Amino acid sequence: MTNRNMIQALNSAMDVALGQDPNTLILGEDVGYFGGVFRCTAGLQKKYGLHRVFDTPIAEGGIVAVAIGMGVAGLRPVVEIQFADYVYPAVDQIVSELARIRYRSGGEYFVPMTIRMPCGGGIRGGQTHSQSPEGIFTHVCGLKTVIPSNPYDAKGMLLSAIEDDDPVIFLEPKRLYNGPFDGDPDKPALSWTEHADGEVPDGHYTVPLGKARVVRPGQALTLITYGTLVHVALAACEASGIDAEVIDLRSLVPLDTDTIMASVQRTGRAVVAHEATRTSGFGAELVAQIQEDCFWHLEAPVERVTGWDTPYPHAFEWDYFPGQKRMIAAMRRTLEA
Repeated sequence: MTNRNMIQALNSAMDVALGQDPNTLILGEDVGYFGGVFRCTAGLQKKYGLHRVFDTPIAEGGIVAVAIGMGVAGLRPVVEIQFADYVYPAVDQIVSELARIRYRSGGEYFVPMTIRMPCGGGIRGGQTHSQSPEGIFTHVCGLKTVIPSNPYDAKGMLLSAIEDDDPVIFLEPKRLYNGPFDGDPDKPALSWTEHADGEVPDGHYTVPLGKARVVRPGQALTLITYGTLVHVALAACEASGIDAEVIDLRSLVPLDTDTIMASVQRTGRAVVAHEATRTSGFGAELVAQIQEDCFWHLEAPVERVTGWDTPYPHAFEWDYFPGQKRMIAAMRRTLEA
């Protein structure tokens, strides 16, 4: 076991995957000699060579299209999109080709491909480096969409994704890359929790896709979230003294509805939180499923805490970010309803 931050955990996962399977390879902009803009692939090209870890042109559609061909031919490509904000030129390839190959071929072909993308705000990246597009991919049949919140899950889930025979969208909250941070009281104080970095096994292990984790048991209400906001939720519970049960979804598709519904049926109250914009965000799907499955158990309307329906503002990043104050206010509203 080694203490690692998320960057180091992801690097370790790719190192293990490359070492175990000669069909696994990594491609993307600057992933080779430079080691990626966030250094997640640092040292891997030197260790495994130019044919296993290689740079591509700045052409996301082309990167994904080439990787689809590799996957159909029997390779296991791991694609890095430098920022999730840059994935849109590749969406046609992802939606129209990648997600549908198994279905349209009657199961004859499949693409064991992983697309890694740094997502979310918190690094002052502004509107073109802070987006959370997970809702787009959860809407597409044939894709799995996952978002880890800590290094242990990041490594185990990435290995599960690489070994999966279906395409996986692997979103990485860039605010968590380097571990805990201190901030103003209104910012997510990750140093209050123990989950932003921690002990990560050195070798191979997997965390199953499609299984949520209860990171904080509680009785007053259920707080359902993922990624960076898991740590905001834990900090909000500590700051407010509210005995909320916090669920880290980890996987959006497939979704662990059993864990969610069992908790909400017990507590009778729910708050859903994510960093992405509110309208048509994944939280809306969570609210709908809770209403369908837990209606007779609910003691109050389900609350949502989300980003605003605006581009991510550079100058007002922490006003946009769903921080502790907004999360605590939502918990109190549902408790007082």
